Amino acid sequence: MEFKDYYKILGVSRDATADEIKKAYRKLARKYHPDVSKEADAEAHMKEVNEANAVLSDPEKRVAYDQLGRGYQPGQDFRPPPDWDAGFEFSGRGASPGEAADFSDFFAELFGRMGGARGFAGGQRTQFQVRGEDHHAKVLLDIEDAFSGATRQISLRAPKSDAQGRVTLETRTLNVRIPQGVHAGQIIRLAGQGEPGFGGAPAGDLMLEVQFRPHPRFRAQGRDLHLSLPVAPWEAALGAVVQVDLPQGGVKLRIPEGTQSGRQLRVRGKGIPGTSPGDLLLDIQVLLPPADTAKAREIYQTMARELAFDPRSQQRT
Repeated sequence: MEFKDYYKILGVSRDATADEIKKAYRKLARKYHPDVSKEADAEAHMKEVNEANAVLSDPEKRVAYDQLGRGYQPGQDFRPPPDWDAGFEFSGRGASPGEAADFSDFFAELFGRMGGARGFAGGQRTQFQVRGEDHHAKVLLDIEDAFSGATRQISLRAPKSDAQGRVTLETRTLNVRIPQGVHAGQIIRLAGQGEPGFGGAPAGDLMLEVQFRPHPRFRAQGRDLHLSLPVAPWEAALGAVVQVDLPQGGVKLRIPEGTQSGRQLRVRGKGIPGTSPGDLLLDIQVLLPPADTAKAREIYQTMARELAFDPRSQQRT
C-alpha cells in the first residue's frame, strides 16, 4: 500500500490553517469537478482531493495522520503498525461507510473503523491523546523580587487563530509566584498554562524566562550583584567602615586604607540569595568634594602645598 501525502495533494504546508486548507480544496474542486473540468483524469483527481480534504479538514483525523505518517514520502510502501489505532477514540466522528468505500485502501485502513470496536480497549473507552505544546515568554522583574520573592501579575500576548485561520493577538493575565533567589536566565515553569491538549491530554506548560529591569544602583550577573560605591577621598585614603544598603537589609563594609578608584571589593554571600548565594561586588569610585566655597578652596590649596603627590609620575619614562 502506497503512502499518500495529503498535504501535497492539496498543495498546502504541514502547518496550514483550517482556512488555508478550505481555500485550497475549493480551488482544486473548481479545477477537477467532473461536471465542469476539462482536465484529463478529472474524476480520479477529484476523488483524491476529496480524500485529502476529508482527512485534513477534520482535526482528529489530521492529528492521527500526522502522528502515524511522520517520515514517509509520497508513493513509499506503507504498512501501518499492527493495531495502531488500539485505544484511539475519535469522538464518534469516524469515516462514514460511504467514505471508506469510495476512498483509497490507504484511507480505509487508517480511518475506516474510527469510532468502531477498535476504538475501545478492554471494553473501556480510551482516547487518542496528544499533550499540548509548551509556550515560552520572557518576563521582566525587579531585582528586589529576587531577594524577597513575590507574587506578580504578568500580562502576556499570544497569537491566536480563529476558525477562518485569521491570527490575532490575545492578552491574558496571570498571577505568578516569583521564588526567592530567582536569577536572570532562570526558567519559571507554569504547569498546564501552555497549549491545550488534544483528546483530554494535559495542556503544555508555560516557560517564563526571567530577566531583570534596569536598576538605578545594581546590576545582576548570574547571582552576583554589582554596585558602584562612591567614597570620599579621606575614606579612601585613611580607610573607613561604610554602610551599603541592599534590596533586603544592608551590610557594613570596611574600605581598606589607600583604596583607589576602580578597585573592586567582594563581599561573599551578599548577592542574590540561593542554595549557593551570589557575591556582592563593589566598584570603588572616589568622589571629590566641590571647591565651591572659599574654605573648600583653601583646603585644596593646603593639600597641594603640603602633599608631595604627582598623580602622573608613573606615566613618565
